[in-house]
Amino acid sequence: MSQEQRTARLTLLIDPDKKKAFEALCREEDVTPSQKVRQFIRDYVEARLGPDWKENLDGRAPDNS
Repeated sequence: MSQEQRTARLTLLIDPDKKKAFEALCREEDVTPSQKVRQFIRDYVEARLGPDWKENLDGRAPDNS
């Protein structure tokens, strides 16, 4: 099984009104809330650690000094 196919659960608390608005926006884009959250996380990780982040799985940002 590839690394991308493995999953882990992330539980978060969110304001019910924001959740409702988020779900409505996701429906407009024809994506599930889970798909959108995974996209947000993927974009954030790549923005912080770069596209080769998997090579540095200890989770630390690269040293940009």
